[in-house]
Amino acid sequence: MEISSEYLADLLIGIARAQNAVIEAMERANPGFRNTHAVPILQLAANMRIGDPRMVDLPSRVLLRLQSRVALDNAAVKADLERLAKPAAGG
Repeated sequence: MEISSEYLADLLIGIARAQNAVIEAMERANPGFRNTHAVPILQLAANMRIGDPRMVDLPSRVLLRLQSRVALDNAAVKADLERLAKPAAGG
């Protein structure tokens, strides 16, 4: 089975939406959970201190985008996947 970058982007976005639903439930049960606990841990998982993310950072970055209420665009996630999947130059 061949998986396209568009299909993988859809899958990552869908998983992030499911994870976001759990964060939303926690936020409703315990107001302030998102900003006090979830977002700081997601920033660590997404490795936000490095400017050039790795493939392993992408799922956390997708979920982090949902926390900021930014519209998640399949084309942007697809472009990130394609850029990260390219072999490093000189390696």
